[in-house]
Amino acid sequence: MEDNATKAASLLKRLADPNTLSRLMQLFLSGVLFVLGGILSVLLLMSTWNLITLVFVAHEMSGAEILGSIVTWFLYFEFLALIAKYYQSGLHFPLRYFIYIGVTAIVRLIILYHDDPMNTLIFSVSILVLVVALYLANTKLLKRE
Repeated sequence: MEDNATKAASLLKRLADPNTLSRLMQLFLSGVLFVLGGILSVLLLMSTWNLITLVFVAHEMSGAEILGSIVTWFLYFEFLALIAKYYQSGLHFPLRYFIYIGVTAIVRLIILYHDDPMNTLIFSVSILVLVVALYLANTKLLKRE
């Protein structure tokens, strides 16, 4: 009976180890990102097919909606590139990819919702803030060695 209790205590001690918890969480995150990459790949293929049919079949879509579909395609592509870069860079998300995705998403908002000049101005200032953040993140002061 004590042998089982010591085995259980030993197992709990190993599971409570910060290195073991970190590895388990990293494994879980990698698995979830792999599944998300698969889902995004399917959505990218669907979006590609929709864009192809949009070119060859006349639809009653405005230019803004067509551009919105194209930018959405780029968003899928950027998220897939982010996930690929995560695995290539030793399980690390580079900050600049999030900024690229943010700028692309805001450009999509400007294309689709450009009726209100105040919203367009706010979106444009948001892009400026993101570009300044990208510049600061790439300066030698904030670069990781």
